[in-house]
Amino acid sequence: MADPQGFLKLDRQTPVRRPVDVRIRDWKEVYEDFPAEAVEAQASRCMDCGIPFCHNGCPLGNLIPEWNDLVYRDDWSAAIERLHATNNFPEFTGRLCPAPCESACVLGINQDPVTIKQVEVEIIDRAFSDGLVAPTAARESTGRRVAVVGSGPAGLATAQQLTRAGHDVTVFERAARIGGLLRYGIPEFKMEKRHLDRRLEQMEAEGTVFKPSTDVGVDVTVEQLREEFDAVVLAGGSTLGRDLPATGRELSGIHLAMDYLVPANQVQEGSLDTWPINAAGKHVVIIGGGDTGADCLGTAHRQGAASVTQLEIMPEPPATRASSTPWPTWPLVMRTSSAHEEGGERVFAVSTTEYVGVDGAVSSIRLTDVDASFQPIPGTEREIPAQLVLLAMGFVSPQHEGLLDDLGVDYDPRGNVARSAGWESSVPGVFVAGDMGRGQSLIVWAIAEGRSCAAAVDAHLMGTTTLPSPIRPTDRPS
Repeated sequence: MADPQGFLKLDRQTPVRRPVDVRIRDWKEVYEDFPAEAVEAQASRCMDCGIPFCHNGCPLGNLIPEWNDLVYRDDWSAAIERLHATNNFPEFTGRLCPAPCESACVLGINQDPVTIKQVEVEIIDRAFSDGLVAPTAARESTGRRVAVVGSGPAGLATAQQLTRAGHDVTVFERAARIGGLLRYGIPEFKMEKRHLDRRLEQMEAEGTVFKPSTDVGVDVTVEQLREEFDAVVLAGGSTLGRDLPATGRELSGIHLAMDYLVPANQVQEGSLDTWPINAAGKHVVIIGGGDTGADCLGTAHRQGAASVTQLEIMPEPPATRASSTPWPTWPLVMRTSSAHEEGGERVFAVSTTEYVGVDGAVSSIRLTDVDASFQPIPGTEREIPAQLVLLAMGFVSPQHEGLLDDLGVDYDPRGNVARSAGWESSVPGVFVAGDMGRGQSLIVWAIAEGRSCAAAVDAHLMGTTTLPSPIRPTDRPS
């Protein structure tokens, strides 16, 4: 145990966010540096519980008490070894994961939980700066070839595990650059892409081959894929956004969230000169109150929106953990992201009934309050200005047309690719990892699925495996 009295002596502390009026003028990450001594102090609050429920909260089974103790003892080299033992990409989860581990922290029963997520990201950032993250070469080549379709967190985790097991792995990505929604869906102010690029450099040095701008099913046929590779892993994500087809949906100025976020990220990386969808000077309405909606919110602020209103059909969550979500489950509670701090209005328990337009372009939307059954409440109808409407209500399924239909895979009732307990689709030798199989979920679940799917593929090719398998395909978030 780091410090037996650490949790009694110290309060929870997290990094300070840069001033709002400063950070909305750029696209850099919002947090200021966190001193090493503060990280070590926060790690000392870990109680090294006899039953560490943080393990239960984390799909990866991260060895949290172990690396908290090592950080407190200033042994950063051992800390990154223990962190990498369960998590291929802590620089992603440490920035983007909502930290279900912290919700399950035993200290969180009656105090603020340990700052697990911050300790995690500090370990990996220090490891990179100290040269402790080196390529891990396979001991020998198996001669087996594996194709991974999709380069998001599930595809990258699968690829890295299989490459290290000695297989020849090629990752196909239809976008121009590798990373999936890590690159194109996550704004720079949440994760600067240098963190992604340095990890990809490590993977290339290990032997993973990346083929961007390659649409499997178009540029490479399904027949070629099956002929050239001994196994195929489908990790293309859940890419079809949920629409809201109310009256007036045909008006211009109404976009799915990813049609807005992707080019915004491309501008930051220099792939585009200007934003094709620009919030500057406009009244923006975001329909959907989740993380994607918050990403749209922060992006609209940085583009100079006149106003931003975020709508959510669910009622406003309570300020503290609700009795319906007791410890150690993920709590129902009001959350405020960095983007919400920057401005805008959040409206809960409302439903959009109509898009209103002038000269073919959206100018406002009509909405109404809804009750607990999401039924309209008479007399609450109203209209708010909206020259740009962004639909951020999640994703419904992977794209069926093309690769998936050509392969002939079966689908589950939700339209995801059906898979067995061994991560295999209905087509022998074709495996599924990440949102393409489980539906829209978290980055931490995608990495866990990639690691587990890699173990299944390795066993399929070699008859046995020593790769870890943290979860099963039927596991669901706690």
